[in-house]
Amino acid sequence: MNPRKLFAEFLGTAFLLIGVVGSGIMAQTLSDGNIALALLANAIATGCMLYAIITTLGPVSGAHFNPAVTLAFALRGEHPWSAVAPYVIVQIAGGIIGVWATHIMFDQSILQSSTTMHRTGGAQWFSEIIAMLGLLFVIFGGIRHKPDAVPPLVGLYITGAYWYTSSTSFANPAVTIARGFSDTFAGIYPGHIAMFIVMQIIAVFIGHVVLNWLFAETND
Repeated sequence: MNPRKLFAEFLGTAFLLIGVVGSGIMAQTLSDGNIALALLANAIATGCMLYAIITTLGPVSGAHFNPAVTLAFALRGEHPWSAVAPYVIVQIAGGIIGVWATHIMFDQSILQSSTTMHRTGGAQWFSEIIAMLGLLFVIFGGIRHKPDAVPPLVGLYITGAYWYTSSTSFANPAVTIARGFSDTFAGIYPGHIAMFIVMQIIAVFIGHVVLNWLFAETND
């Protein structure tokens, strides 16, 4: 396995979590209790970070930064199965390191466990299916019709999905796991992580069927 690709996935996922958690801490600090304003700042910063890391690291590793996306590409035959586990391992590790780096930046305890209890229930689980399907939709639709637009498409989609999904669109198992290690605005209680990931993986298999059909190359 190419170490440059693995390091790119590690680094990109770390920066993604720095964007998510860091902007969440800053937004909560400066918003004076205004949750809507904090979420807006968190969403914009995350979308900007996604645009930056996908643009710069896409040519190196494909810019997955997401075990569900890696699985989706493998199912399509566009990523070797032998490279799935290494990608997933470095994505999860990068996410956790990104969270810890953010805690250091904001002078917080490095080791934390989230106590955010409201990220659970059928509505939010279903929301994660929609969030993940939407992410795969813009990725594979963008690749099919306008590959150069994939970075802004993903960044804009996640920025919007923070607002129009009840779960605030985690849509990424590595992000979900890493956010369990941060007792901040962006955190998720560790006991709620498993069902979020199950829903994200379900969405990958739904998307594999639906999106492959939708974006198939045809003459009609």
